[in-house]
Amino acid sequence: MNQPKSKIMKKLLYLILLLPLVVFSQENERFLLNMSEITVKRGHEVQFIEGVKSWKECYLENEGEDKWNIWRRVQGEGTVYTMTSRMAKWAEMDESGDEAGKACRTLVQNFILPHVESVHYNVASSIPEISTKTPMSEDTELVNVYNFKISNSTTFREVVDALTSEMKKSKEGNRATWYAVVGGAPEVADFFVAVPFKNFAELDIERDGVWKVYADAKGKDKAAAIRDKFRASLESDWSYMYTLNKELSN
Repeated sequence: MNQPKSKIMKKLLYLILLLPLVVFSQENERFLLNMSEITVKRGHEVQFIEGVKSWKECYLENEGEDKWNIWRRVQGEGTVYTMTSRMAKWAEMDESGDEAGKACRTLVQNFILPHVESVHYNVASSIPEISTKTPMSEDTELVNVYNFKISNSTTFREVVDALTSEMKKSKEGNRATWYAVVGGAPEVADFFVAVPFKNFAELDIERDGVWKVYADAKGKDKAAAIRDKFRASLESDWSYMYTLNKELSN
């Protein structure tokens, strides 16, 4: 069964599944997030970057109006980029590609695809009720993304709701944006949360973590109990940092 193609995907790749991903929430409304993880062939990163630059230049010259961000994964195996875009509704999946995208599709085929090893596409829905209400700063260049594969979604949400409630009331505040993944392969996360940073230097700032905030509010015993409950709801979890490539983004 073929994956559905989003509007931005049709514009950038037209005939193939490639390149849409994560724009983080700029307002407190539920939206859909297109996510494409692109693994670049070994030794082809320079050519891949130049190909995307050429496509972006062509798209803008043809007065294309879509927006996207491209992030480079910091850790892990290989060279991985993630392109992100968002939709207000599923109906946007039914729209055909715009004229700017069609005019530039040969650049994708000739100068991007030859340097791509694989692409993994997913869709997620934002969860505004447990996410920050503060828009992501324009100077954000780094995000830390935590992924969760769940064994008990009801318990997981109960714990996350309780933790985020305490974070909102704390001096640290709730800086995170939460997403629920819609479908996907067996190894794909069920939920993920993104925390923005201006740069790597911000990682050196000491902040109270969620468990300390909860312990300060409810006591160590309750914090230990809810932490055990959280761990019991998980099948697995992992995280990556991503840096924004402004030159490739629009």
